[in-house]
Amino acid sequence: MKAEQEFVLGIDIGGTFTKLGLIDGSGSILDSRSFGTQAKLPFPLFLRKLEKEISHLKSKLKNGQQILAVGVGAPNANFNTGQMEYPPNFKWGDFVPIASSIKQILEVPLSITNDANAAALGELQFGMAKGMKDFVVLTLGTGLGSGIVSHGTLITGANGMAGELGHVNVFTNGRQCNCGLKGCLETYVSVTGIKRTVFELIAEMNIDSLLKKKSFEELTGKEVSEAAHMGDIIALEAFEFTGKILGSKMADTAAHLDPEAFILSGGLSQAGDILLNPIVKSMEENLFKAYKNKIKVFISSSPSSHAILGPAALAWQKIGIDQ
Repeated sequence: MKAEQEFVLGIDIGGTFTKLGLIDGSGSILDSRSFGTQAKLPFPLFLRKLEKEISHLKSKLKNGQQILAVGVGAPNANFNTGQMEYPPNFKWGDFVPIASSIKQILEVPLSITNDANAAALGELQFGMAKGMKDFVVLTLGTGLGSGIVSHGTLITGANGMAGELGHVNVFTNGRQCNCGLKGCLETYVSVTGIKRTVFELIAEMNIDSLLKKKSFEELTGKEVSEAAHMGDIIALEAFEFTGKILGSKMADTAAHLDPEAFILSGGLSQAGDILLNPIVKSMEENLFKAYKNKIKVFISSSPSSHAILGPAALAWQKIGIDQ
């Protein structure tokens, strides 16, 4: 079959939005869709919405075109079992049968992994990590995910759950995490985390801020970023605090992995240098001397709408293995 007739379905399940699309072997997107995940509502409701969106994408295929495989990136997804296991920001249960449920909608080969693992594969195959062998992708969204590539291979671990840097400890008895632990990195470094920081700073600092009139639920990461770019002191301090914490933990990660680069993606990364500068400063201050000035830190050039490229890369890898 001609390459232009072959597509995979990439599905990126986030705590706020789910994105899906048809992608060819070169990473070109034929069509894509997005809908609210509504992670606090019952799982069957999500499946009905997903099935509707998949049907819409299938209707875009012309005669002879077909979907060869599905790749899914989801929080706490187990590469081995096909389940989301104890996903902290979801109310779908402790073990969510994502793979088997989607196979009932579309009967083609399917692979699933942690959303950040999928993002790492996307960067390796289609993005900024082309040509790299050792790097870490950090997804800064509702939570914090991480995907680790070593010697050109995605690290999945003995139980299929490697790369949960969002749940390393930052402060003993720190902020309560939805995973049940306290002081997890993602409670400080994520869209949710920076919102918590903003409200703590508003309580501590008696100064005017563009963010004071917003409720916690109303406030978005984009608004914090926009306020920071406008010189808002609270927003700038929030990014400084966030970057300092993440940079320190990236230095710890470097001691384990000796990566060539860290690649940041997700909504919070779109703040650009306001977040990147304090990250790099903190990382360099905390690095073991052997790594200083050797590790690059990039913000992914792929827009958030291209989050489906990671799961697509996973699906293309699946076909390669099967064939």
